Amino acid sequence: MAEASTSRPSARGSDHLQDLGLVSVVIPASNRATTLPELLARTRGVLEPRAKEIEIIVVVPSPEDPTAEAATAGGASVLAQKRPGYGGALKEGLLASRGDYVVTMDDDLSHPPETIAELLIHRDEAEVLVASRYVAGGSAHMSPVRAFLSKALNFVYRRLLAVPVRDMSSRFRIYQRKALNELGLHTLESEKYDILEEILVKIYSLGWRVLEVPFDYQARVSGRSHASEVSFTPGFLSTLFRLWRLRNAFGSADYDSRAYDSLVLPQRYWQRRRFRLVTEMVGHSAPRLDIGCGSSRIIQSAPDSIGLDSEISKLRFLRRTNSLLVRGSAFHLPFPAESFSAAVSSQVIEHLPRDRRIFLEINRVLKPGGTLVIGTPDYGRVQWRFVEWLYKLLLPNAYGDDHITQHTRYGLMEELAATGFAVRQYHYILGSELVVQCVKQESVVVDDPA
Repeated sequence: MAEASTSRPSARGSDHLQDLGLVSVVIPASNRATTLPELLARTRGVLEPRAKEIEIIVVVPSPEDPTAEAATAGGASVLAQKRPGYGGALKEGLLASRGDYVVTMDDDLSHPPETIAELLIHRDEAEVLVASRYVAGGSAHMSPVRAFLSKALNFVYRRLLAVPVRDMSSRFRIYQRKALNELGLHTLESEKYDILEEILVKIYSLGWRVLEVPFDYQARVSGRSHASEVSFTPGFLSTLFRLWRLRNAFGSADYDSRAYDSLVLPQRYWQRRRFRLVTEMVGHSAPRLDIGCGSSRIIQSAPDSIGLDSEISKLRFLRRTNSLLVRGSAFHLPFPAESFSAAVSSQVIEHLPRDRRIFLEINRVLKPGGTLVIGTPDYGRVQWRFVEWLYKLLLPNAYGDDHITQHTRYGLMEELAATGFAVRQYHYILGSELVVQCVKQESVVVDDPA
C-alpha cells in the first residue's frame, strides 16, 4: 500500500484560517511548571489570530502538581486525571474538549507551537494531521537508543497493521471533531503511550484520512521524557495484537482493498484472480454501477463508475480514488430505470437475506442488453466448504461468518433466468467462488417481489 501523502505547508496567510471556529488544545503535563508558561503563551500567540475561540486543557496527575498552578496562571483549564497513565490523561483531555479541531501536544516545548499553524494549512486534506518526524523533511533530536526503539516500534506497527503512517507514535496531532466522535473515546482501552496507536488505527479503520506533515522534533528545554524505554514493549505488544484483530475484521474500511496485497499468498492470489475475472467480464461498458462495492480494487480501478454500499466507512475510504459514491441498499437502488450499461455485484448476495428484489432492482436500472457480472461462493461445491472452514480458522474476524445466504450455481442460474437475465459465461476461482457474466434480455416487473 502506498504511504500516506506528505508535504511541506504551502504559503497561506493566517487570514484564511478565520473559519476555524473553536480550537481545543489538550496537553497532558506533569512537573512542567517552568516550561508551561512559555508553551501556553506561544500556543495562544499562534491560535488567537487564527481561530474564533480557543480552549487549552492541561491534564495533570493531581491538583497538587505545581504544573496546575502554572496552567491556571497561563489561562488554561486544569483537569486532574482520574484514569492512570498517559493514556488516561489523554483520553480525559479529549473527552473534555469541545473544539471543532483538537490539538494534542507535549508539555516540554519539544513540539514547537508554531507548527500548529503549518498543520492547520492542511486541515481540509485529512481528518487527522500528524506532525511527523519520519517523513521527508522531518527530523528528531533524541538519544540513539530512544530513536532506535521509536523507529522500530513504528515500523512494526505500520507493516503488521497495514496503516500507511510512518510516525504512528507522534503525540503532536490535530483531530477533526467528527473523527473523534465516531471513534468513541469512551471505548479506548490503552492506558499508556500505546493509546496513540490505538486512536490512529481505529480512526483509519473507520475510513477517515490521515496526513503526515513533516516537523522538527526539538530537544526538550528541561527535565527528562516521561516515556520510559522499558514501556515500549509489553503494553505495545498486547495492543498490537488487539489492533491486528481489528484490522483483520471485515468491518475495517479498507479490508477489501488490503486483501489485494495480502501477505497471505492464497488470499492475495484469490483477490487478484477475482479482480481479473470481474474486470474482463464487465469490460469498458459505461455508465457502470458497482453494487456493494466495499473498498475493493475493482471499484478503485474504475474511477468513473458509481459505487454503492450500505457502510459509510468503506465509502469514506474510497474517497481517495473515487468521487461517485452513494450510500444505499441493494433492495432499493436509488437510480432511475435503465440508467446503466453495466453492473457489478461481487461477493455481495451471500451477505444479504435471500430476496428476489435484489435481481429485479438490478434488472430495472440496467439498459436493455446491459451486462451484469455477479459473483458469490458456490455452496454446492465441496471445495468451497473446505475453503470456508479454512478461512474461518485462519481469519476468525473476517467475512466467513457473515455469509447468511448460501447460493449454488444452479440456484443462481434459475434466479437470474427468472428475473430477465441470460447467462453468457461463468468461471470458478479454485473451483469454489463462482463469477457469472449475463445480459439483460427483458424487463421484469413484479408488484410484490417479496
